[in-house]
Amino acid sequence: MQNLKTSIAGVFIVLMCFVFADKAFAKPKYKSFFGHSLEGFARVQVKNETSKDLACWVAIDGHKIKFRLPALNMSQWYTTNDKRFNYQNFSTWCDYIDLHPEYQKYNRG
Repeated sequence: MQNLKTSIAGVFIVLMCFVFADKAFAKPKYKSFFGHSLEGFARVQVKNETSKDLACWVAIDGHKIKFRLPALNMSQWYTTNDKRFNYQNFSTWCDYIDLHPEYQKYNRG
C-alpha cells in the first residue's frame, strides 16, 4: 500500500512539473514573412499572433531595427538597400514587452 501511495505521489509531482514548466518557457507566437519590393529588394514583415504587445527587432546583415509590435498586428515592411541581400540575411526576434521595458521608447512597428 505504501508503494502505491509513493508511485501516485511521484506521478503527480511529475505531472505538475510539466504543467508549470510549460508556462515558464512560453515563447510568444509570431511569424516572419519575406518578399521582394517592386524594385527587387528583399524585405521582411513580422506578424504578432498573441494578444499582448511584443518587443521585436529585425536585423539585416547584423544591423538591428528595434520596434514595438501591438497585439494581433503586423509590422511595416523592412527592406534592404542592396539587391544582393536575400531572406537568409534577415534575422527576427520578438519577446513579451513586459520582459523588456526598454522597448517602450521605440516606435510601433
